Amino acid sequence: MDKVEELRAILGAEEIMKIIPHRPPFLLVDRIVELIPGKRSVGIKVVRDDEYYLRGHFPGNPIMPGVLILEALAQTGAVAELCLEENKGKIVLFGGIDSLRFRRQVVPGDTLVLEIEITKKRGPVGKGTARATVDGEIAAEGELTFIVK
Repeated sequence: MDKVEELRAILGAEEIMKIIPHRPPFLLVDRIVELIPGKRSVGIKVVRDDEYYLRGHFPGNPIMPGVLILEALAQTGAVAELCLEENKGKIVLFGGIDSLRFRRQVVPGDTLVLEIEITKKRGPVGKGTARATVDGEIAAEGELTFIVK
């Protein structure tokens, strides 16, 4: 996805909040631009200079915390799972994080493209590959294990 500004939302924040339980200021996905229920989801997070976490991480050198990049990826994946009829009203929890690597800092003004591909499911447990990019550069990538409860 080269031209992030041209990606149109298929789900905006209001629709996302109808699917996952997260709310501002902890809702970390602005919109979903691609969705294949139970299989794949692509979200967008625009990192604004007034984000609450940037005041302390780090003053004078604001950087989006890696754990929040990871959470934004998880929320994007949760949309793919929780939009399935059998999962409506449930929540998705972390079961594990494997081979996660942070490759680039994410700073105010960056637009994160958050991609999740669900690769395995067995009952309520699943795995997915996760990738966050900025301008085509990988910011974070790895494998997430999740549990639908």
